[in-house]
Amino acid sequence: MAMVGLFWITEDAVYVGSPPAVDGQCVRLTSEGVVAEDPYGTRTWAWEELRAASVVDVPVKGTARRLGQAFEVLLAAVGGSGDEPAEMSLRLTATDPEVDVTEEVSVHAAVSGGYPTDEVELSQSLLARFVAGEADPGALTAWARGDGHHGTPKARQRQALLRSWAEA
Repeated sequence: MAMVGLFWITEDAVYVGSPPAVDGQCVRLTSEGVVAEDPYGTRTWAWEELRAASVVDVPVKGTARRLGQAFEVLLAAVGGSGDEPAEMSLRLTATDPEVDVTEEVSVHAAVSGGYPTDEVELSQSLLARFVAGEADPGALTAWARGDGHHGTPKARQRQALLRSWAEA
């Protein structure tokens, strides 16, 4: 298993954010499309029916984020908790014959300190390529079966991988 950008990649699956939670909640990307699972059921979207996909509310590393984290630590010290993973949303816009339909699916961030800005941007570009049919999540699982079994790569390697998948 490895984390590259906004994706958690195993030999068998690509997840947006973290792998499945204890309750089974997750969003998986397949060659066919997007699969969202939660305790209430499973929803799917084929890549062909999507016009756009992006991750919103991504925690990003940086000064503002560090200030926010300091505030969260203070709140946790006063009120308890604070150990929940950050929530993000995968925003999907599907093309309906009459009108575009936008839905958001909740996912948990896989990191506690925020994602590097460049990895967020490259991940968003890769999502756009999946929607456009110009890239396939199968390339990510193929990587996981090869070099990816060594765990999460260093920052420069993650950026290079995302660039190669987003620009291939």
